[in-house]
Amino acid sequence: MMRLATLGEGQPAIFETVQGEGPAIGRPSTFVRLSGCNLHCVWCDTPHTWNFEGTSFAHRGGQKFDRKREVVSLSAQDVASKVRALHPKHVVFTGGEPMNQQRGLVDVAEALGPEFGVDLETNGTVAPRDALVARTHLFVVAPKLANSGMAESLRIKPEVLQAFAALEQSWFKWVVADLTDVAEVEHWVSALGLPADRQMLMPEGTDSRSLRELGEQVAHWAVARGWRMTDRLHVHLFGARRGV
Repeated sequence: MMRLATLGEGQPAIFETVQGEGPAIGRPSTFVRLSGCNLHCVWCDTPHTWNFEGTSFAHRGGQKFDRKREVVSLSAQDVASKVRALHPKHVVFTGGEPMNQQRGLVDVAEALGPEFGVDLETNGTVAPRDALVARTHLFVVAPKLANSGMAESLRIKPEVLQAFAALEQSWFKWVVADLTDVAEVEHWVSALGLPADRQMLMPEGTDSRSLRELGEQVAHWAVARGWRMTDRLHVHLFGARRGV
């Protein structure tokens, strides 16, 4: 069984929208949001996937969530059936941290068949198995910086990031708010030998105004380094709410 986040009232978080971030921005996609994460970033925009009542994790929002209301279990076949019922022929596994449920991801992909493309969003701390690599069109790897509030030993796994870097379908996306963050990105790209032509900077923010204000500067930082910049299109279109 797979653990999924919910949209509320026990409804699994499987929904169609446009991809709002990364190299596939604007593409019609069906999102499957999984529950559970091995990191607990203070600015995370999906704390309902991990910041449950009874835990001691810190988060800027301060809210704790009822695990029974926020997690639903489905078989891989049921997930695939719900994906097939929607329009897009591309599915994005996100979280939480999808790599914690690799076997289920492969089972869903196999159930969907080759007519469905598969993207996966990950924090880059768990290496992909061969079966998942073979079925994934795009890995969007988002390593966490010091601004996440997580210890470096937990958020940066050099051998895992290098394993992703060796895959042509991997892109790296970094959440930044200031030049200190950008300098940290530069350090890891250089130290780990990550491909310079597959790096993206994304402004930190959960509302359209803050993204616009910071986004202009992030664009300049990206251009100066020959990297890409990605916005958060879904936030501009729909706001910071679930199921969009």
